[in-house]
Amino acid sequence: MAAANENGEMITLDTSAVFALLNRKDPDHRRMRACVDSDGGPYLIPAAILGELSYLVEERLGSKVMDAFLSDLISGGFVLECGENELPRAKILAMKYVDLPLGFSDAAVAACAEVNGGRIATLDVRDFSVLSRELRLDILPK
Repeated sequence: MAAANENGEMITLDTSAVFALLNRKDPDHRRMRACVDSDGGPYLIPAAILGELSYLVEERLGSKVMDAFLSDLISGGFVLECGENELPRAKILAMKYVDLPLGFSDAAVAACAEVNGGRIATLDVRDFSVLSRELRLDILPK
């Protein structure tokens, strides 16, 4: 597991948060940038969202942005984590909240955050607000 900040917590990023960080033209870019910059990291990216994220970045932002993102992963700017140990919990959450529809990617983000301090950076406030009623999740940015 990656080292936590001084509070013992880490921020788990969902696809919308990473996409806003990478896209300077996104209306939420500055707000998301301020959120992560105020923390100091590390920032966790669940392995389960990498396919969804890479598709969006390559399709909408291009190969240069994808290359920069992968360089950040390689250098440790983002930590790719939360895989098979969180898979059973993600499956449970995806099935329990099927009528949201939560989906597996968001369920994996929630399962990852659950074991890493509960902080989630997301623009998908609707779904994660519902989850936060059961789980101890702190949805960022505020």
